[in-house]
Amino acid sequence: MEYSLDNIGAWVGDFFWPFIRIGAMFLVAPVFSSRTVPVRIRIMLSVLVTVILLPNLPFTEIYEPLSPQGILLVFQQIAIGVVMGLILQIVFAALIMAGQTMATTMGLGFASSVDPQNGVQVTMLGQLYLMLGTLYFLAMDGHLLLLEVMANSFIYLPVGSPLNGGQIFGDIALFTAELFLAAVLLSLPVMVGVLLVNLAFGVITRAAPQLNIFAVGFPTTMLAGFVLMFFSMPVLIPLLQNLFNTGFSFMRLLVNG
Repeated sequence: MEYSLDNIGAWVGDFFWPFIRIGAMFLVAPVFSSRTVPVRIRIMLSVLVTVILLPNLPFTEIYEPLSPQGILLVFQQIAIGVVMGLILQIVFAALIMAGQTMATTMGLGFASSVDPQNGVQVTMLGQLYLMLGTLYFLAMDGHLLLLEVMANSFIYLPVGSPLNGGQIFGDIALFTAELFLAAVLLSLPVMVGVLLVNLAFGVITRAAPQLNIFAVGFPTTMLAGFVLMFFSMPVLIPLLQNLFNTGFSFMRLLVNG
């Protein structure tokens, strides 16, 4: 059998363009982009997912990767994959912000550890909420939903289709503001409860100046914060579900144009 350069270019292009988009998504998406996951594993996973999705992907026109148009398409596919992973990163960042807000209010802002997923210092409560969010993300098959949205993106955003970058980044900015507002609402019960405890200790200090407020108020504030966190745990699952549903809905909205 004889193969022409056009046939070989078409076969390579059918695999190359989906691989670029999927690989960029795996480099940014939560869980997959964790520092504990080696880069080789991410590349192998990108290849495996591309091979699995390839028979169901729509026809892709032949583009020369080294041509000016091909280089622009490479950056376009990278941008699409990065944006899809960034949306979920914003959801997880909102959970970290909620935990850090609680920790600062309770006086635990100094207690921090290295986040193995992003490699930065976060408070212990932020790490707790990040772990709970990761477990719920995997329990709700969020990784499979992410792959489903990625597969649908090749239908609604095929390779070579124009993108409105300004509108996309504007929508992401509004989405980020909405998510961080939800993070504040998530930490609001603890913040209000600890504030009332501090007001009570302020009144006690005025009535009994000889009371050592630092020896009594600091552990009491932390204890009150943990008690409020314990009683707010039953509503955490619906809030996590709402956050992830909002993230996937926004992702589908961007993909569907």
